[in-house]
Amino acid sequence: MAEAILRDRGGSAVESLSAGAKPSGFIHEGALAALAEIGLTADGQRSKSIDEFLPPQGSPPDLIVSVCSNADRDCPVFPADVERLSWPFDDPAHATGSGDEIAAAFRRVRDEIRERIEAELPLLLGDPSSNG
Repeated sequence: MAEAILRDRGGSAVESLSAGAKPSGFIHEGALAALAEIGLTADGQRSKSIDEFLPPQGSPPDLIVSVCSNADRDCPVFPADVERLSWPFDDPAHATGSGDEIAAAFRRVRDEIRERIEAELPLLLGDPSSNG
């Protein structure tokens, strides 16, 4: 969800990529539904490993934003010049309960991610007029 929201909010100013230390191999249907509710899709996205962005296969990004607490623990070491931020959110894929309760968990986390991106994006883009 974070990748889709950042793509939408950041536009051409950022390249948004999402990857995990232990990718599931699919995008959760709850995430797809939560995104659709706000008019976004995960078109062009796929479940991928952070290893794709490490040498020798890839090149490290300028900034890594970890969105779940276990990502800080499981994320591989990147070169020293890669900035890291931690924005821990609950993982709605682990939500339990009825279908409505699980959907509510995805909505809540989607909204938390969207609010954080909207608050932090000007700072990340170096907008001096932003007071965060």
